[in-house]
Amino acid sequence: MTGVERADRRLGLRLALGLVATFGLGVPFALLALLIRARWDPLVRLDTSVADGLHRVALRNEWLVDTLKVVSTVFDPMVFRVVLTLVALWLLRIGRRRLAAWTLVTVWGAALLGWALKIVVARARPDLVEAVATAPGRSFPSGHALGSAVGCGVLLLLAMPLLAGAWRAVGVAVAVLIPVAVAFARVGLGVHYLTDVTAGLVLGVAWLTVTSAVFEWWRRDVGLPPAPVTEAEPEVAEGVPEPRAG
Repeated sequence: MTGVERADRRLGLRLALGLVATFGLGVPFALLALLIRARWDPLVRLDTSVADGLHRVALRNEWLVDTLKVVSTVFDPMVFRVVLTLVALWLLRIGRRRLAAWTLVTVWGAALLGWALKIVVARARPDLVEAVATAPGRSFPSGHALGSAVGCGVLLLLAMPLLAGAWRAVGVAVAVLIPVAVAFARVGLGVHYLTDVTAGLVLGVAWLTVTSAVFEWWRRDVGLPPAPVTEAEPEVAEGVPEPRAG
């Protein structure tokens, strides 16, 4: 077995371990939701006050509700999944199969994490009088917040080779502002609590960090430079030395 093949096997193992490790990060979020369900006063008051306050604002501003619905629809998690799956297929076509694998694992792994934690925590969505919007399923963590954090992060990392100078700062700003806007939209529409969207954003950043680190470890194993998706060189270039044993 060549060094590259051994590195490929370690890549798969590390991605699997990364999924398990990030799932472990969901435990504090699950405990947070359980404390809320147990009516731990500080968190209950925080979530309730934010939800009620934004709901009153939404009831008085129909234009705001329409805007928040557009944000939720345009940046729906499934939109990111479809777009990035198509990007991964393009990466496969041009021979970047490991980068394609990283993209798919990061995006769909996040979806699996969100789905699993919703089942484990089983938190009901806010129950507001004169609700301006509804959503199916459970509340914690916010799938929109999780999906937008991961989706924007992956798109940013993939786009970095095409950006230079001030455009990199613009890309980072957009990748940060979109998930924050999505999180605000979900709370403003009354379909999530503040702690739901906070948990989704933090979990998304954690999962993106884990998978990016795993991919960079693979690159080091096969002798490529660091910064896994911020350089445009081929994944395995001709003449790259085999990784040393040990």
